[in-house]
Amino acid sequence: MVIFFGTAEPSFLSVRNLVIVLQSVSIVAILALGVTATLVVGGFDLSIGAVAATALMTSSYIMVVFGGGTLAAVGACVAVGAIVGLVNGLLIVRLRIPDLLATLGMMFLLLGLQLIPTQGRSIASGMSMPDGSTATGTFTPAFLALGRYRVSDLVPISVIVMLVLAAVITVFLTFTRFGRVMYAIGSNERAARLAGAPVEAYRIAAYMISGVFAALGGVLLAARVGRGDVSSGNSLLLDAVAAALIGFAVFGAGKPNAIGTAIGALFVGLLLNGLTMMNAPYYAQDFIKGAVLVAALMFTFGLSNRPR
Repeated sequence: MVIFFGTAEPSFLSVRNLVIVLQSVSIVAILALGVTATLVVGGFDLSIGAVAATALMTSSYIMVVFGGGTLAAVGACVAVGAIVGLVNGLLIVRLRIPDLLATLGMMFLLLGLQLIPTQGRSIASGMSMPDGSTATGTFTPAFLALGRYRVSDLVPISVIVMLVLAAVITVFLTFTRFGRVMYAIGSNERAARLAGAPVEAYRIAAYMISGVFAALGGVLLAARVGRGDVSSGNSLLLDAVAAALIGFAVFGAGKPNAIGTAIGALFVGLLLNGLTMMNAPYYAQDFIKGAVLVAALMFTFGLSNRPR
């Protein structure tokens, strides 16, 4: 794909454009890494896009309306993500609600909840509040730097955060006892339970990881756009799910893995960037992305399952 786009459009391989691609996929990759944790234990989290959007609105509300600082905004968003993940885990583990239904319900709940405080309006400095007052707070320079500052005037902070989180979740899932137990639960929950693993606790922890990662993605998105835009997180869910599922096929793993997810996010980002540079119609991009996803899944689950 890189060779094709690089040949068709030489500027595709420029350092500036590749950095733009990394910045564009960093938030999606962070959400996808959280989804990977739930896939490892045999679950699935459809609420990540809504959690990211809620974190975006929460951080904006704390700073613009309440006049809070960067640490308060980031801390509140992380807490929101952890609480949502905990509730998702309890609904799935304790109440036996299927994960897709539980997280789908949470998605709709959060999408509606985030609009209530401002009556559906985006949050920006100087906005009029529903009670007639004017918001006097503003986004702090430190908070905006999370989404806009570039190390050595080249690498955005969001890319560094994504790489660090990818390394952390890779080490956690691959080289620690907790990660191996999570893979065992996803492979055969009954066998893991008979072996003495606290299956419920691990599954709840996986959804909490997903919620925290989604909240961090929402914080970085808020810092990039500099406002609480109610529509900013609309496409995050589909892109993150696509990255996580494409990750199954990377290196022929055939299972959820953090490295594959990061490469899947980069794959989607390069694809969309290349199509944009070649002036492909915007309405055809989702179709092409879906076709690539289906092809990746065919290779993963179709060809790899044939008898050898």
